[in-house]
Amino acid sequence: MDYPPRVRALLDRAKADAGDSVLVRAKGERYEGTLMPHHGFSGDDILTVKLPNGYNVGIELGDVESIEVTAKHTPAAVERKLPPPTASKPTVAVLGTGGTIASYVDYRTGAVHPAVTAEELVFSVPELLDVCNVRARVIYSVYSENMKPEQWQRLAQEAGKELNGGAAGVVIPHGTDTLHFTSAALSFMLRDLTGPVVVVGAQRSSDRPSSDAALNLLAAARVGVANLGEVVAVMHGETSDTFAQIHRGTKVRKMHSSRRDAFRSLNATPLGRVDADGAVELSDRALPRARGPTKVDDTLDTRVALVSFYPGQRPTELEATLQGLHGVVIAGTGLGHVAHDLIPILRKATRDGVAVVMTTQTLQGRVGLRVYDTGRDLLKAGVLEGQDMTPETAYVKLMWVLGHTREPPEVVRAMATNVAGEINPKIGLDEFAE
Repeated sequence: MDYPPRVRALLDRAKADAGDSVLVRAKGERYEGTLMPHHGFSGDDILTVKLPNGYNVGIELGDVESIEVTAKHTPAAVERKLPPPTASKPTVAVLGTGGTIASYVDYRTGAVHPAVTAEELVFSVPELLDVCNVRARVIYSVYSENMKPEQWQRLAQEAGKELNGGAAGVVIPHGTDTLHFTSAALSFMLRDLTGPVVVVGAQRSSDRPSSDAALNLLAAARVGVANLGEVVAVMHGETSDTFAQIHRGTKVRKMHSSRRDAFRSLNATPLGRVDADGAVELSDRALPRARGPTKVDDTLDTRVALVSFYPGQRPTELEATLQGLHGVVIAGTGLGHVAHDLIPILRKATRDGVAVVMTTQTLQGRVGLRVYDTGRDLLKAGVLEGQDMTPETAYVKLMWVLGHTREPPEVVRAMATNVAGEINPKIGLDEFAE
């Protein structure tokens, strides 16, 4: 967006434009950083500068004493072709989907955009090429809130092709907000993995000095060549840059909106870690590479919903939500409870062939429907216990199960079967994971 006339006139006198490094003096203060473009949220008399700490500061035009350009912005030339593979290194396939880890700042607009090519992502962390050969391509370029089940299916298909085509592992850069949905979906859809499928994200984009993108992506590549045969998520293990954690794809969840160590393994401990020096440590619970070939079983029934119970929830609202569904996962309170006046709605749904699975909003711990009257009433109504699965994992699993059968006894059996490490039998009603 063009600058307002008064701002434009000031910048023209200083021969400054968006993307330039500038020194602005205003009311005795010095602001050094990158001149940002004007956008729809900027006031007409505001000059915006991105400081070295990654944050923007707005300076009122009337306070500006001087502007000095310290460096002109020149777009960096990026080599788009990856080097040819060498026999001395394993090959890792990078399947780009977008998200903060693949984002860059467009100084024409000030917006953060997904990288256009997977090569851009690889060359942003050139150390990747010291770890492995890379063959990279973009499958999607979207923010993760826009991901759909059909895109999980496409990712599973492409990951399977790469593993069966000789890749030692697959790395999937992904937006963090729904990363745990995708990692769970891939965990159910991929079987007999001949190498790891590593879903990785970043909480802060690469234009910020506090970005976690480089360490996470490099750690993901190192896991991609390890002796691992399952779907995992790799993210920062703490707020500093000392190590990344390896989480099982069905047990991981984003637990903070912005911290770099936002991801945690729930009702399980991490499968391992990657130290900043590159050392990869794997738990003995981690599945090794299978002989293969990798199988893709991506049938999903998308007529499934995830519903959170809340006090005052009206039976008519729940009934309306259930219309046309084949299954629903409910995030209930505590041990897996809902209000008594909702139970008749759930009983009718199960009699009509809708699979109803109960999980808990507490996330930690196991659903226990045999402790209180409410739970026993839910069991009598045909509600299934979601064990210690997170609501998100249970939601994806129910899609996958219903994609294969809608016969109630088979659904009961399949939901209680540990398919991809989503159920931890060692978690009791009063226990945390060890």
